[in-house]
Amino acid sequence: MAGLIFLFRPIASSPIATTDSEPITDVVLIGGGIMSATLGTYLTELEPNWKISMFERLEQVADESSNGWNNAGTGHSGFMEMNYTPEKNGQIDISKAVAIAQQFEVAKQFWSYQVKHGLMSDPKEFINPVPHIAFVWDKDVDFLTKRYAAMRQNPMFYGMQFSNNPTEISSWAPLIIEGRKADQPIAATRMMIGADVNYGEVTRQLVTGLKKSNNFDLQLNTEVTAISRNNDGTWSVGFTNLKTGKEDHIKTRFVFIGAGGAAIKLLQYTGLPEVDQYAGFPVGGQFLVTNNPEVVKNHTVKVYGKAAVGAPPMSVPHIDTRYLDGEKHVLFGPFATYSNKFLKHGSQTDLLAATHKGNVLAMLAVGAENLSLVKYLISQVMLTENDRFTALQEYYPKAKAEDWHLVTAGQRVQIIKKPEGGAASLQFGTEIFASKDGSITALLGASPGASTSPYIMLELLEKAFPEQTKNQWKPKLQAIIPSYGQSLEKNPQLLDSIRRDTSAVLGLIYNPEPKAQANNTEATSATAQ
Repeated sequence: MAGLIFLFRPIASSPIATTDSEPITDVVLIGGGIMSATLGTYLTELEPNWKISMFERLEQVADESSNGWNNAGTGHSGFMEMNYTPEKNGQIDISKAVAIAQQFEVAKQFWSYQVKHGLMSDPKEFINPVPHIAFVWDKDVDFLTKRYAAMRQNPMFYGMQFSNNPTEISSWAPLIIEGRKADQPIAATRMMIGADVNYGEVTRQLVTGLKKSNNFDLQLNTEVTAISRNNDGTWSVGFTNLKTGKEDHIKTRFVFIGAGGAAIKLLQYTGLPEVDQYAGFPVGGQFLVTNNPEVVKNHTVKVYGKAAVGAPPMSVPHIDTRYLDGEKHVLFGPFATYSNKFLKHGSQTDLLAATHKGNVLAMLAVGAENLSLVKYLISQVMLTENDRFTALQEYYPKAKAEDWHLVTAGQRVQIIKKPEGGAASLQFGTEIFASKDGSITALLGASPGASTSPYIMLELLEKAFPEQTKNQWKPKLQAIIPSYGQSLEKNPQLLDSIRRDTSAVLGLIYNPEPKAQANNTEATSATAQ
């Protein structure tokens, strides 16, 4: 796929020599990102006496996929992401948007609990109120009108506003209207409860909370180089200190691989046969950024557009407010890039090293079946500076080229999966891997990823520790996540109560019943039909 030559090689780790007298830790977390930090926080709450070790190959946590500049920072909640609401036979399917909206409510409950209990500090350092807007023009106006009509009936989207009035939309997001042709049909929806999240800061605060426990150990500048099964059912994790070159290992009962794009490669060290069904395809991203005070002052929203027909979900254009490093910025993108690296701070040999006779045919088959993706990536790599600026002007007609500069974001690895006896497919979401006995787990894939990390790690706990989550852990999980085990979509009163509480704790704007807009009669009549 992408014209590479694949090598055929054994990839499982050689067994690590251990002794029965070695101490055994309870949990090893590989990777110092938001997933490991979230899972570690759950486990510390559920089992305070468990010993947990976290290994991170960089000099600090949250410096790869979770880093604010490497992550889109959207609190993915299904409000504005139109790729989550496809149109099928003239009907809008909102099921995925509903699911993601519920998952983000779990994230807000988790963070609120940590703030209330002093394990996370000032919420403004990691989350800020930023309305979420879906914006379209010309032929897509009809789609958004139908989308709004479908979504406004669901409790997860109570408070959503619709407008096809340029004056009103300009009051929501002036940059996207100024300079636009007055006779161009446009439409937008807005959810005021939307947020911008710095997942790097979330991670740092969670790890700071973990370090308050005497049972938590963090090793930075440390790369995991081997994972092997021991005769007693435990795992040995080999690692190297990248500063001293010293090699060592640790025995553990449970392993979680939260290493972003490197997760597939690390899973392959285990030699587990079920890992053979996975391969990965790396895709990078770039964004245009402006710090011009006048531009930044006039844009405090996230505006998502509609991807072109045939384009992959990763291509959805958006012009976003971001709060990073104590400053407000505006970003536009993404523009896809191609690299063989699985991590931004990875190696050009990553793709080659993770490719073997068990997954190469699946990769080639997926490449042949996803020619639109290959074509898209080639076209993105060929973009010029003028091409990127022209794309920006579709969303910000009066943009000035001198105000913007290009930054490279993080790498994402899309999952290629071939179940036994099934066909290979390219997947764009996230997937939890768990061995048959639940002793080794991993998170694979990308979006919505960080936005729903507390929900994803709850799912992982249920897979790895089914008896504990059903029994002794359940009361504590319900204290952390009051909606645990319940459908918020089916319980609007509980949803309202939770949104009021988390919005107050996190400083978000919650207005479930906005006043009707006097100048929006066309939209009202359109959705009433």
